Amino acid sequence: MLMPQSPPPAPKPARVLITAAGFRRLEAELDQLWRVRRPELTRAVGEAAAMGDRSENAEYIYGKKALRELDRRLRFLRKRLQTIEVVRDLPHDRSRVYFGADVEVESAGGDEVLSLRIVGPDEIDTDRHWISVDSPMARALLGKREGDEVWVQRPLGRTLFTIVAIAYAPP
Repeated sequence: MLMPQSPPPAPKPARVLITAAGFRRLEAELDQLWRVRRPELTRAVGEAAAMGDRSENAEYIYGKKALRELDRRLRFLRKRLQTIEVVRDLPHDRSRVYFGADVEVESAGGDEVLSLRIVGPDEIDTDRHWISVDSPMARALLGKREGDEVWVQRPLGRTLFTIVAIAYAPP
């Protein structure tokens, strides 16, 4: 007779890194949502509820939906702020690419030059060229030095990049 097996242990969650500035931005968002936006929305839903029949009251229905979405974001931020790891110090070896680095790379043909900052997944900003430490480009760059060449798998195929410069902003 076969005995039921216990399920395998859950995998340990990967570390989620964030810069000190990114952590402060998430804290500020949480504070603004909790102290400003939620009371405004609650007041609006209360006013809409006072208008009478709630089953056909669009302001009430959409207000409640917006309130649920806001509460979902609040729960996410509270949990995230407790679990993320803030990187406050610069690496000892600043000649290599690590988390928080500003990296300038050039494609093999010299036709593409990118200035990137390697940040946590909560800080990605494509307009500022901030990429996640988990992205293929960042993973290829981590631990490398100026002058090193790296192959990066991109949607249009593999591309060879040369690291031109590495810098770190003060914490």
